[in-house]
Amino acid sequence: MVSKQDVEYIAVLARLSFSEEEKQAMTQDLNQILNYVEKLNELDTTNVEPLANVSDRNNALRDDVVKPSIATADALRNAPDFQDRFFKVPKVIG
Repeated sequence: MVSKQDVEYIAVLARLSFSEEEKQAMTQDLNQILNYVEKLNELDTTNVEPLANVSDRNNALRDDVVKPSIATADALRNAPDFQDRFFKVPKVIG
């Protein structure tokens, strides 16, 4: 059973603030969720195989195909600044 104090503690951990009405509503909602989960625990699952995925589909990945890429000179043509074959960007880490 979730109490109002539990909701306040969770709110502190999550850095949330709730009004008194919201705390009451959250307490009721969390208790309803836990009651529903408890009902699910009543089901007999002794012969049910665990699932790794709810779908029996395999990943539909495309084949790796080598394609020509843009030339380095073309890629650097619109760069504001570059050095040799690399883009030059402002330093962001001190």
